[in-house]
Amino acid sequence: MEEQVDQAANGVPKSEKDKIIKLEGRVTEALPNAFFKVLLPDNREIMGFLSGKMKLNRIKILPGDKVTLEMSPYDESKGRIVYRLK
Repeated sequence: MEEQVDQAANGVPKSEKDKIIKLEGRVTEALPNAFFKVLLPDNREIMGFLSGKMKLNRIKILPGDKVTLEMSPYDESKGRIVYRLK
């Protein structure tokens, strides 16, 4: 059986390209330039940055907010904040 190949990604198999880790965490500190320190459930603290859609829609994030992060499996010290939970 052949693996699907995405032509736009220069022949990279689609399953390798789309491995994104989704986690929830709590913002502990707001830093300049839309960066935040986020505490994960396993007590790791990572650097989170606001996604472009959240910047465009001017969604405000404050310390104490619960957020959803997308992380790359290659660098687990940074993550993109994609959603602010209630």
